[in-house]
Parts: sequence; C-alpha cells; structure tokens
Amino acid sequence: MRISFSKPAILGLAAVGLTLGLAPSANANPFLPVQNLTFSSYTGVAPKNNFSAVNPTGGWQRGAPAGQGDLVFIDAPGTATSFVGGYGVYGPFANPPPGGNFVQADGNPDFESTFFQQISGLTIGQQYDLSFWQAAGQQQGFTGATTEQWRVFLGNDPVTLTCGGGSCTVDPNTNEEHDSPLMNTASQGVSPWQQVTMTFTATAASEALTFLAWGNGGSTVNLPPTVFLAGVNSPAVPEPATLSLLGVGLIGLGGTVLRQRAKRKAAG
Repeated sequence: MRISFSKPAILGLAAVGLTLGLAPSANANPFLPVQNLTFSSYTGVAPKNNFSAVNPTGGWQRGAPAGQGDLVFIDAPGTATSFVGGYGVYGPFANPPPGGNFVQADGNPDFESTFFQQISGLTIGQQYDLSFWQAAGQQQGFTGATTEQWRVFLGNDPVTLTCGGGSCTVDPNTNEEHDSPLMNTASQGVSPWQQVTMTFTATAASEALTFLAWGNGGSTVNLPPTVFLAGVNSPAVPEPATLSLLGVGLIGLGGTVLRQRAKRKAAG
C-alpha cells in the first residue's frame, strides 16, 4: 500500500525536521573521517586527567608542551568544575550537547600543547567539512574577562609556536588554518557550548588534523582563559523536550493524513 502526503503535510514534516536539525544539509562536502569523535575510548586512566595519561584511542596524540606546562585534559561529564585530575573552572558548566568526554585546555599558550590525529584516506583536492562543539570558562580563583577560540590546522608540517615578551605567535607553515569564532567570557563566567563548522581542502592522502587552544590573542598573562572542545563531527543529542516536539509533529501529521482520507472517501 502506498501512502501519499499532501503538500501541507510534507511541509509540516519538513518543519519538524528543521526544528530538530534533521533536515539534509545543502552542503554536499563529506566530513573529515575523524576517529573516536567524543574521546570516550581510551587506554589509560579514567578522565578527568591529563590528555596523555587518559590516552584517547583512534590516533589522537598530544603535541610537545610549549613552555611551562601541559594543561590539556580529557574531562568526563560533570568534571569541568573539579580539581581532581586537573583544574576546575567556575560553574555551573553544562556537559556538551553530543555527550561523551571532552577536551579542556588552558588557553595560555605557555601552559599547553597541541593535540592532533593523522587522517588517512583523503582525496587530494577534495573539500572536507569539520564540525565540533566549543565552550569556554575561567579557572576558579582567578578574575578578569577573557577571550577564547580554537586554531585548527590540516597538513603535514609541524605547527610552530613561539613565546616571548608576554605573548605567543603561531606559524602554520604550509598547513591550512581555520580559526573558530571568538568567545568572550566574562570574569568568573562561562561561554556556553556552540557548534562550529569549517571546511578544509586535502592536499595529501594523509594529513594531520591539529587543534590549539588560543586565549586572549596569545597572551601569556595567566588569567587564565580555558577552552573546551567536544563531539568532533558529532550532532547534538535531541533534548527530551525536542523529542516531545517531534512526537507532537508526527501526531499532527498523522491526523492530517486521516482527515484527507476521510474527505476523499466522502467525495467518492
């Protein structure tokens, strides 16, 4: 039996899909084939803990520390404000929409490192989309407004970080670089999770995808700005209220179809 839908019914279903973010994207670029998207698989100690101590699988690796420390962590849900295994930011701090573990990095370049994954199976000249979720906060015990973002690179050259005179500069060399939207975090505040999308063009069959937390424009004054990353290429999990909306939309769609059937029978 074939079920047909009227134009209003189809538009109603499309509206529900758009509300949930389920409608197909007009952008046909494939996503970069990143592994272990939510950092939930690891071989070391349980998060919250240092990135290398947790050792997320899928090819994730930590780069060399830039200066005085390596304050890059893998956080478990609910641990962003905890000092156990790392340091905590002011709360309340929400868990990321896609779920899973997430990265917490000191945005002062003198206290962090890059982290990266070698991506294979790329087609030279092909454009690939990358999406992730970002948020920001400030370490408890500190004050002062901060800015935060992620600097993201794709390529096979090392990303060179040079610090001195109270600030740092980054040389991407031949890597393609895209920077996420700048977050402005109030003193002792939080910048909520937001999804970021950027597009890279492959120049080799295998290239490193590298992330560097960047706070206060590269300043080494230790306020400190703290940058979070979650759900690489992962959609948000719908909230219960959103799922309820989907149910209401489908019920309404079903009612429309039944009414149209009744009208056709009456007309016949």
